[in-house]
Amino acid sequence: MLFIDKSKHVFAFGPNLRPAAEAENGEIVVFETLDALSNQISSEEQTLAAVDFSKVNPATGPLYVKGAKPGDALKVDILDIEVADRGVVVIAPNAGVLGDMVKEPKTKVCKIKDGYVYFGDLRIPAKPMIGVIGVASREEIPCGEPGKHGGNMDTKLIKKGTTLYLPIFVEGGLLAIGDLHAVMGDGEICVSACEVSGKVTVRVGIVKGMAPPYPVLETEDSLYILVSEEDLWDAIRQATELGVEVLQKALVLSWEEAYMLGSLILDVEISQLVDPKKTVRIKIPKEYVSAKDVLKALSLE
Repeated sequence: MLFIDKSKHVFAFGPNLRPAAEAENGEIVVFETLDALSNQISSEEQTLAAVDFSKVNPATGPLYVKGAKPGDALKVDILDIEVADRGVVVIAPNAGVLGDMVKEPKTKVCKIKDGYVYFGDLRIPAKPMIGVIGVASREEIPCGEPGKHGGNMDTKLIKKGTTLYLPIFVEGGLLAIGDLHAVMGDGEICVSACEVSGKVTVRVGIVKGMAPPYPVLETEDSLYILVSEEDLWDAIRQATELGVEVLQKALVLSWEEAYMLGSLILDVEISQLVDPKKTVRIKIPKEYVSAKDVLKALSLE
């Protein structure tokens, strides 16, 4: 099992990244991660006002996967996510959906124990997830921004037991992972979730010639196309177009039939509303299409 420690991290996805490690197709890799603030906050007396923002959103890696070429999809099976025993939630003026209502920065430290996150006297079931996961893009993109390469998608469904398919743009893919959350609600409305350090165990694989235009997530019962755009409505429209396209091609329907069917079986969901680009997901039940169907329908080649 390959291990990449938290000291090996990047703050941007781009074509000139140097690999921190190399893996074979099918190899299991453990990524040790810092939290989204590079572990700079350790108490409730510390706020975002004191944070060095050049160190925000580190992603451990990148990992070079042998045999991965542009035009392929990088398959990432998420085998496990371990989180630390404490996390932080932060707010600041002009950050988040209601940032104009925030008067001053605040920090909340949450204990994490026995599968629960403790927010004051409230006990919330922990649901560990990955906020930042992506591959090298053709141009440099900060880790705090999502896009076609993945990145800061803040999608709570990217968790243990799921599989993410990422389009490969440069040789080796160059996968990096960070920004773990112990728990997060859809939207991540205040600009942070329960930010936590930890470890992610994945199995990496290659799907030849099947790069999708945006990341595709596979869960036990559904497939999701994850679309990030600056305007929320643009993201919703693009995700909907892609969902209808999958139904049309996979089920051999006319576009009109696929559009009508989509109104019956597709769900449009919001992942996050607070990054430079907003992320939405279109949900396609697996009883109608498979992961292979989706990748084949959307393949960039």
